[in-house]
Amino acid sequence: MKVFRKGAVAVAVLVAMTAAPALPAGAAPVLVSGQQDAKHRFDPALLARIHRANAYAQNRPGFAGIVVRDRLTGAVWRNSDSDTLIWACSTPKLAMVVDLLLRSDAGAVTLTAEDRDLMHRMLHSSDDDAAHTLWNRFGGEAEFASRFPSYGMTDMRFTDEHPHHWGWILTTADDLDRLINYVLEELPAVHRDYIVNEMRGVDPNQQWGVWGAGSTARPGNKNGWSDDNDDGSWLINSVGFVGPDERYTLAIMDNTQVVENGYEVGVRTTTETSRIMFGGYFG
Repeated sequence: MKVFRKGAVAVAVLVAMTAAPALPAGAAPVLVSGQQDAKHRFDPALLARIHRANAYAQNRPGFAGIVVRDRLTGAVWRNSDSDTLIWACSTPKLAMVVDLLLRSDAGAVTLTAEDRDLMHRMLHSSDDDAAHTLWNRFGGEAEFASRFPSYGMTDMRFTDEHPHHWGWILTTADDLDRLINYVLEELPAVHRDYIVNEMRGVDPNQQWGVWGAGSTARPGNKNGWSDDNDDGSWLINSVGFVGPDERYTLAIMDNTQVVENGYEVGVRTTTETSRIMFGGYFG
């Protein structure tokens, strides 16, 4: 497993989107796929889009780990950086919500109206204060992080250089793929529907990344973003679903490395990657 060690500080920014340039001539996609037989293959038209999207992302500054899954057929596509450890930024807030709902079901915790409002704020606008409050209130690393692998985040880890809390978790696009599919496949229907509705109704400042699939795809996402030590590097992550019955899931973890306007570059990369894959695909 590859490791890319960068810092993480959550920053809330709203940026206007612009159209992406055409792919450079000769851009070649990297394909790493677990497809084994005809039952586990993507529609050829969609696979061509995935190739184009990966070529686009690979010709952007930095690098991006990408995983796409067809929940109906079982087809999964991963690029060469899907297993690269990158700071998760705010994406663990989704795992926190999963954990709190399941602990409540088990009678291990009692969620008040205030707690549920904080959960909503974490999903709706990626509220950091809400996440800090819930992390500290409900057991921190000892409680939350010990169960995150059960929800698919088997690659995740902390480092000794940083506090062990939700904002300092290294994870991979493979982890985020497994997490969103745990939400859609394993949670009780009432919790699944709650999270799906929250992810479909995010605040305008969260409508990028997977959201780039467009309104006809009925996307939902949980995003995470942070600068890195004020050196121009930005980490821009997005995980979510698109299509009828949330058929397809998409996880993107982008590191712009050191470029000017790194936040805008990373948001544009993740959003355009999703648009190339799914924009107009559903009619």
